[in-house]
Amino acid sequence: MRRVIVQEFVTLDGCAAGADGSVEFIPASTRGDQSFGRRQIDFMGTIDAILLGRVTYEMFAGYWPNVKEGDDDKEFADRINAIPKVVFSRTLDRAPWGSWPDASLVKTSAAGEVAKMRQEAGKDMVIWGSLSLADSLAREGLVDEYQLIVCPIALGGGKSLFRENARFRFANSQTFDSGVVLLAYAPGT
Repeated sequence: MRRVIVQEFVTLDGCAAGADGSVEFIPASTRGDQSFGRRQIDFMGTIDAILLGRVTYEMFAGYWPNVKEGDDDKEFADRINAIPKVVFSRTLDRAPWGSWPDASLVKTSAAGEVAKMRQEAGKDMVIWGSLSLADSLAREGLVDEYQLIVCPIALGGGKSLFRENARFRFANSQTFDSGVVLLAYAPGT
């Protein structure tokens, strides 16, 4: 069975985005960190689908397909651009991805679609950003692992990944040169 992994950048005070939705703390926390970059490139080899909500899709589609030769993010961009994406939105009519193939668009139940996808052959699936999507799938028991990338910054307020009490089991951890720490947990006690 394929797994659903929520990989989310969070601050020391538990914010996944600023109060205004800003995620500027993410590139500022990981810029130039070769060890983190290698880990993410390796991680890309373990997934074959990227699950996105509309807001994160629009942010990603406006950036990743436009990364050019010589940019620091080029190797990662090439990988993210090549992996199939599924966008969950009731308002979009299509989900273009620059000169790459469009993302698949699902206008019906995210939980129903992801439950079917988990039963298909393949690698793991990842959710980046997309807090509402992650929350809705977690409520249905469809998240298998949380990879929290803790950035050494506090925002003093913002949007949290978790909207209700939940218990988790520790899976593993990894530290990176920039001071960023990855904490992996599985749902449950």
